[in-house]
Amino acid sequence: MGAGRDHPAGVALLPLPVSVPQGAGRRRSFSWRPALLTATLLVVSTAATAQTESPGQTLKRVEQDLQSDKALQRQLDRQSQTLQKELDELRDRLVGLADQERAQEDELAHLEESLTALETQERNQAEKLEGERQQIAALLAALQRVARIPPEAALARPDGPVDTLRSALLLRDTVPALRARADALAQALTRLAETRETLQAQRSRTYAARLTLIDRQKEIGQLVARREELSRQTEEERQQVAQRTARLTGQAADLRQLMDRIEAERRAAAAMAAKREAERLEAERREAERRLAEQRAAEQRQAEQKLAEQKAAEQRQAEQKLAEQRAADQRASEQRAKAEAETARAAPSPPAGERLPVGGRVTVRYGEADRYGATSRGVTIQARAGSTVVSPQAGTIVFAGPFRGYGQILIVEHSHGYHSLIAGFGRIDTAVGRRVATGEPIGLMPADGSPDLYFELRRHGQPINPQRGFGAPEGKGQG
Repeated sequence: MGAGRDHPAGVALLPLPVSVPQGAGRRRSFSWRPALLTATLLVVSTAATAQTESPGQTLKRVEQDLQSDKALQRQLDRQSQTLQKELDELRDRLVGLADQERAQEDELAHLEESLTALETQERNQAEKLEGERQQIAALLAALQRVARIPPEAALARPDGPVDTLRSALLLRDTVPALRARADALAQALTRLAETRETLQAQRSRTYAARLTLIDRQKEIGQLVARREELSRQTEEERQQVAQRTARLTGQAADLRQLMDRIEAERRAAAAMAAKREAERLEAERREAERRLAEQRAAEQRQAEQKLAEQKAAEQRQAEQKLAEQRAADQRASEQRAKAEAETARAAPSPPAGERLPVGGRVTVRYGEADRYGATSRGVTIQARAGSTVVSPQAGTIVFAGPFRGYGQILIVEHSHGYHSLIAGFGRIDTAVGRRVATGEPIGLMPADGSPDLYFELRRHGQPINPQRGFGAPEGKGQG
């Protein structure tokens, strides 16, 4: 890219102004008006002096312009670093918010379970009280009918005195029992009122927890959008840097070509003189190397003789030390075996696994039969609708989007040969080539029902148990 094609000779290639974000709502802009003024003056100066400049003056001026462009490129690099720093801070904040959302989802699930138990308790108490009320009502009706019979009519009844006495005794025994059952009914009503008050308070706490979870999910959505905006801006600035670097490289090539044309004869003469001098120095070097080689050969022979004598003495000492070392190794091996056996007996059980991509209940574990009857090579998690999905480990996105019958899937490449395959998204909030941190939000579950998320972990292409984590040994699938 020469000076006479794309740009006049000596005109600085100026990048566009770039805004660097400073926080969520502040931006700091860099104005390069002095650089634009300099470029304008260079254009005017080029037009005025193009006919009078010597090749040396032109070369010097172009070199000055190249230095100015390099300074502007360094300034743009600093701005890109500032953008990257804010992007990293935003990623850390997203990881923290995702952890908070996971904790709030667990709390809401606990509140909903407690609310369901209270509702069942209220329903059982109400049914029991209704049965008691019906029985007491029947007894009261019977007593009222007996109480309405006048004494004269009771004496005139065809029943004998014994039957009349038996009815009186039964009536006397029924009244205290009826009073006791009425008291128990009043206490049960009091407990029912307390249960309903507890149920109302639990419903209020559950509603507040749901509102808090919705606010947290909205905040995460806003931060994810901000992260995507910063990522796009950083990528655009890097492309601008690459383009300017290519143009500056072309200018440098033109400068070298110009210098070659101007000083071709001088370089040829200097090269010839340097060649003759190099041949002389090479001859002297070879002679010095020959003499040095002879001296070293003599010293080598002396050293070999002395070394042979030392080796004989060392061999005798080594044989003695070897016998002692074998005995010591045997004792150490026995002690290590004993210590390892004790450590194995005292070691705690392995952890349940690494971070799962989403909170919820594991419905299908590794190695179990899935709903199609096939052996599962990963785990299936029943999550809450709209829950945030996070990266189980730091890595790079290598695939994002729909794939055959799996719907929206995401593949993350981790270090040490690990890959994570995650399927069941409602929405993916990242792209191929992005670097994600451990626990960073990468998408959302579907917004309705009780969606399932499938998580498969592989190492060197072989599936391993995700719940055993990224520390699982190498090899084929581990149960």
